[in-house]
Amino acid sequence: MDRFDTMLAFTRVVELESFTKAAMSLNLPKTTVSAQVLALEKRLRVKLLHRTTRRISVTTDGAAYYERAIRLLNELEETEAALNQATATAKGRLRVDVPTPLGRLVIIPALPEFLKRYPEIQLEIGCDDRPIDLLEEGVDCVIRVGHPLDSSLVARRVGTMQFLLVASPAYLQTYGNPGHADDLQRHQAVHFFSSKTGKVRNFTLEHEGVTQEVATIRKLAINNGDAIVAAALAGIGICQLPTFMVQNYLGNGQLEQVLSDYPAGSLPLNALYPQNRHLSSKVRAFIEWVAELFAECRLLQNSD
Repeated sequence: MDRFDTMLAFTRVVELESFTKAAMSLNLPKTTVSAQVLALEKRLRVKLLHRTTRRISVTTDGAAYYERAIRLLNELEETEAALNQATATAKGRLRVDVPTPLGRLVIIPALPEFLKRYPEIQLEIGCDDRPIDLLEEGVDCVIRVGHPLDSSLVARRVGTMQFLLVASPAYLQTYGNPGHADDLQRHQAVHFFSSKTGKVRNFTLEHEGVTQEVATIRKLAINNGDAIVAAALAGIGICQLPTFMVQNYLGNGQLEQVLSDYPAGSLPLNALYPQNRHLSSKVRAFIEWVAELFAECRLLQNSD
């Protein structure tokens, strides 16, 4: 039995704490992964894992072996990548996950160019806003908005998401158009809240180089950008939304920008992938293409 295969199987079981999940991530039968780990323990003559009916945990010897094994696996992959970089072809199954609005309005419309550039990649895109466990779900990388919270993932900045304050003409006709940031405290607002943390994101405005949170009458909080757009169009209140989601509505008059003299801030767009995994040519190709796309995309620029 190949030493590389047994080492890879063991490290994946440790990371996912499950033979079933490790087998799924490696595209192997569970019995094969179990046999590989048993063969490794037999060859080393030490017990690497504690197994019970409820959970799997690593032994002291297993933890020591894991730290060495993961370094060796990464060094092996990096060595092979360095030797093959000049001729490496981006190919094979690539599974990524992107926020729903960003996928719908920016990434998917541009995919014909990516698929033409990399014809040997079989791309699978999840459009989701929920937290993703990349290793457990077999996802190669995700695009996410905001500052990374998971230190186990490598983050590469691929763009910036600009925000605007907007409202419907009907709302502004009824409640008036705020002329100053302090006026927002008398206005109804629709906020975004994080599905992962449950935290409601306050409005932020920039003035004379200083970013500040502003008070509003919080009428509604929603965890989905498309739904917040619908709330804005329905006249429920003022909303802080990404530029790319509202530019068309601003153009046709269904929404109006509020407090245009006060920039509504921005958040980073990051590509995230597992820290202990070598960046394959197909993942690198997608990340570099996304960075190019975001840099050139009109919808990701300021509306003015």
